[in-house]
Amino acid sequence: MTNLTPLKEYKKIHMIGIGGVSMSGLAEHLTHFGFEITGSDAHESDNTCHLKEIGLDIQIGHHKEMVASADLIVYTAAIKEDDPERIEAERLHKKIMERSEFLGLITKCYQECICISGTHGKTTTTSMIATCFLEANLDPTIEVGAYLNAIHGNNRTGNSDYFILEACEYVDSFLSFYPKTEIILNIDNDHLDYFKNIENIKKSFIKFANRIKKDGCIIANIDDENTKEILKKIDKKIITYAINQKADYEAKDIFINEEHHPTFTCYKKGQKLGTFSLQVPGRHNVLNALATIATCDYYQIPLPVVQKSLEKFTGAKRRMEKIGTYKGIPVYDDYAHHPTEIKATYESIKEIPHHETWAVFEPHTYSRTSAHKKEFAEVLKNFDHIILSEIYAAREENKEKISSNDIAVLIQKENPNCCFINSYEEIIQYLKDHVQKEDIIITIGAGSVNQIGYALIKEETSN
Repeated sequence: MTNLTPLKEYKKIHMIGIGGVSMSGLAEHLTHFGFEITGSDAHESDNTCHLKEIGLDIQIGHHKEMVASADLIVYTAAIKEDDPERIEAERLHKKIMERSEFLGLITKCYQECICISGTHGKTTTTSMIATCFLEANLDPTIEVGAYLNAIHGNNRTGNSDYFILEACEYVDSFLSFYPKTEIILNIDNDHLDYFKNIENIKKSFIKFANRIKKDGCIIANIDDENTKEILKKIDKKIITYAINQKADYEAKDIFINEEHHPTFTCYKKGQKLGTFSLQVPGRHNVLNALATIATCDYYQIPLPVVQKSLEKFTGAKRRMEKIGTYKGIPVYDDYAHHPTEIKATYESIKEIPHHETWAVFEPHTYSRTSAHKKEFAEVLKNFDHIILSEIYAAREENKEKISSNDIAVLIQKENPNCCFINSYEEIIQYLKDHVQKEDIIITIGAGSVNQIGYALIKEETSN
């Protein structure tokens, strides 16, 4: 961050909901650059404990007195208008910003803000690009939505003008950012509680694409039809990549090795660029790697550095992650929470030698479950055994009156090996009673369903 001018008015910043992944990362960045940060959160977490350890004044619960001395109050989208600290800030006529607006202000401090967007694959691609920039010694600042081994967390503060940022479209958050370069991975039906339909999602991505600086560019996946469509309405420099059609960057000769990892040859404008080997499974990760290669080439990172970085990259946490074994049975966890993502998860796991698959799915948010109930059933039925836990509510109330059992009923029409079990404890016991040697267990969802896998693993290690 070489230009602090956009933040010059604020010396002391109070953050409500500071324990969140993004908010805790922002707090660390700002502390690094000399800002005084305080924060509060409803619950203690690893993030709040870490911030306390590095010297920040973090309080659990509502603390109105912390608002009075702050120059700026920042809050997450989950903090409602009736929050006591927000009410106090309004009463004192304090400057107040929602997290995405504030993050947008920070992006203005960087000449080279690289935003990775798309309905699926943002975290993995952000992590791939970040790994390459680190390997190239470009000292980037990084904000990613999962734990990344290379930075021992989800954020890193660099001293260069590069800011690599996972850019989420939900509630149009990414329209607050000021990118130099944008990666558009794909555009799919999601967050329909806000967008209502795919046309509104595409309109939002068009607005996002038109925010780049005059000398910037868009790197886009034209295998994705919705992305390809919106590019016709964008008057910016565009670099394309694809597997299935002609593009600026293409992957050919894709080979899946015995460890289920892809190797492919990348072509740039029809000329062979080089061969790349990945340590993450799935054809969808070839597309994520193409986006990474195109981005790194645009920034003139040497080809051998990109090849080495991608070959070392073993994935972000909770992205088709093998977390351990239970009685010799491999246990995987995946953050997939949309039918398209679950399809990619299934395609990846079926490449791994096994007897039968046991998928434990926890839908994420009532609105998404209601909007995609049939699509969830259609993709989940492909697993040999399916267990559905109740919906992870996240930020929502159950206005749709929907249950995970509604998906289970649909699946059972075509695959009888499906059941709805309401508690984690009962699911754990059910798995212990039924899984067999050479099976595979995978927990799927963006909530806390991975606790089931860790409980099984813990039991094995304690015996």
